[in-house]
Amino acid sequence: MSEEATQSVFRVKHDADRHEDMPPPRTEVGVIGWLRKNLFNSWFNSLMTLLAIWILYKFIPPIVDWFIISAQWADAPPEVCKEVSGACWPVIYEKYRLVIFGRYPYEEHWRPLIGVLILIGVVGFSTNRKFWRPWLGLVWLGGLAAFFAIMWGGFLGMKLVPNNLWGGLPLTLLLGLVGVTVAFPISILLALGRRSQNVPLIRALCVGSIELIRGVPLITLLFMASFMLPLFMPTGVSIDEVLRAQVAIILFTAAYLAEVIRGGLQAIPKGQYEAADALGLNYWQAQRKIILPQALKISIPPIVNTFIGIFKDTSLVAIVSLTDLLFAARSAIADPEWRAFFVEIYIFIAVIYFCFTFFMSRYSQYLERVLDTGHGARR
Repeated sequence: MSEEATQSVFRVKHDADRHEDMPPPRTEVGVIGWLRKNLFNSWFNSLMTLLAIWILYKFIPPIVDWFIISAQWADAPPEVCKEVSGACWPVIYEKYRLVIFGRYPYEEHWRPLIGVLILIGVVGFSTNRKFWRPWLGLVWLGGLAAFFAIMWGGFLGMKLVPNNLWGGLPLTLLLGLVGVTVAFPISILLALGRRSQNVPLIRALCVGSIELIRGVPLITLLFMASFMLPLFMPTGVSIDEVLRAQVAIILFTAAYLAEVIRGGLQAIPKGQYEAADALGLNYWQAQRKIILPQALKISIPPIVNTFIGIFKDTSLVAIVSLTDLLFAARSAIADPEWRAFFVEIYIFIAVIYFCFTFFMSRYSQYLERVLDTGHGARR
């Protein structure tokens, strides 16, 4: 190679190295680069971004003004609140006990408070994977027994409070937690029964029960359990109204969860069943050790979504005269003096619902991460 050609190659390499060391354009990095890449990368996205900015400009300042700036924060009577243009947060202080504890006797409110803490404590204990052992069921039984004991009373000097006076957050948590806890194993059996090929009778019973319950709204089941079921009971025999509503919620939840779990079972490759047969496992051993763990892991998002839906649907028990959290809020704003500030009360219970559902959502995402074994697309 001639000296001139060698120098030419050297200049090309030198120019290439110099260009590689040059920083990227300012419009491609930093805040400007992020805006161009994510918000203004096309004319349509640019238009949508400007429209979103305009909407935020029109609505966010009035909302902030109503919530914070012009709101009444100090304790004040309703007459003072009516003179301000913002929110009246003293109504929360005035009515929070009625909203959270419903019609439970005022002087005994410490008991439902402890009951709520017991239920939350049991749930928090159960979220730790170290405690996923068979004895965890005993923890749940003990927690529920303590909850019922302190809510009912009638011993150690505590006044007996019938459950028709229970309400607010304790009743909502009870119906939601017991509903999903009892419905979950029932739904697994229904899903397995619906997929059964060797026992047509069990398959038909499972299909019929699932389709029948899923084919009617929850409100129908609550009406039947509360008003029609007593008509078929022998004279003098009655079933507790809270128990009737609880059974309706359990059946409804189990039917929906059964279809969710059946979808997870169908997603398991046939090779997993063949591997279980090759290991000499019987049906129940294969389901417990190989099939169900994988199916439940796949089904975590829709399972938790069902849990969230049922927790919010407990508000429907108000139509059968049970004072859930939403019905207690409606009772609170029945006071003529505070009726004008119903928005603040509904915001209060919306925050309560959001806190519980947000926890369930975040915990489901945590489970997806820790149980991810590398199968399928990694999130």
